[in-house]
Order: sequence, then structure tokens, then C-alpha cells
Amino acid sequence: MDAEGKVVVGVDGSDSSVEALRLAARLAPGLGARVHAVACWHFPEMYAGYIPPDFEAFEASTAKTLAQSIEKAFGPDVPETLTSELVRGPAPAMLLEAAAGAALLVVGRRGHGGFMGLHLGSVSTACVAHAECPVLVVHTKDDHERTHHFRRGAASKDAHGDAGRDVSVNAAKR
Repeated sequence: MDAEGKVVVGVDGSDSSVEALRLAARLAPGLGARVHAVACWHFPEMYAGYIPPDFEAFEASTAKTLAQSIEKAFGPDVPETLTSELVRGPAPAMLLEAAAGAALLVVGRRGHGGFMGLHLGSVSTACVAHAECPVLVVHTKDDHERTHHFRRGAASKDAHGDAGRDVSVNAAKR
């Protein structure tokens, strides 16, 4: 199949990326496409010069995460058309490159890392903003059950006239 015949999925081992794999496998046949799972690994720049990079360890860890994610998503029934790839580099750039000309790019809402309360993670935000193809951001059920905390500004007042107090919001009840 050509590049347009693939649905690219970003895989990082998170629940949302496993669900993205499952959803991509359900959508791909309707698009006449195969599923291409991409796991990215990157040695953080902030450690350069301080810690000698063990590239084999980073790659092996990512390969294990990719294999475990595929197993978790499909069990023994891995789709015949599924392909996978390990890519060295920052996830946003590598996923955008892998998805160039694809029918669809599927990513989880937030993977490992990030800050609670963000509507989208940095990788999914970059993919939505810069991908050449349609992007589907998958949320898991747990995404809507989290309680987010934010601080109201001094200028905002609630119904009781209180300003600047902490407020908890259960996302599932909005």
C-alpha cells in the first residue's frame, strides 16, 4: 500500500496510546489502510554532556514498550496488516514525519509525563497543529474521571464573593 494507505499510531505505552491502537485497527479497513504503530525514543538534550548516552538501552526499552502495547491492545489477535517501527527522535517531529501523506494519524490525549489538567499533551497538540493529514486524539475513560485543580485569579469572584481561592473541578461532572 502507498503512504495514503496507512493509519499511523503514536505508541508510548500509555493507556490512551493502547486505546489509539485499538481504534486505529477498527478504522483502518474503512479507509482501505493498514495500521502502522510508531514508537519514538530520544535521549533528552538536558543530559547531553553529563551522562554518557546508552542508546541501546533507550531503544531496547522503547521496543519492549511497543511490543507490550501491541500485546495489550490485541492479545493474540494482532491484525495481519499491522506494522511497527522504532524511531529515534522527538515524538512530535517523528510522528509528523511518519504521517506525511497518511490517511490518518492517531495519538493518545496524554502519554507518560505531562501536566495534570492539560486538555491535550504536548505531542498531541503538535500533531493536531502541524500534521498534513487528519488527526484523531483518543481519550481514555480515566481522562474524564480526573479531578483538576486550578487557582482562580484575584480579579475573578465566585457566587459567594470569594476571590483567589483554590477550586477543584471533577471533569466528569462538567
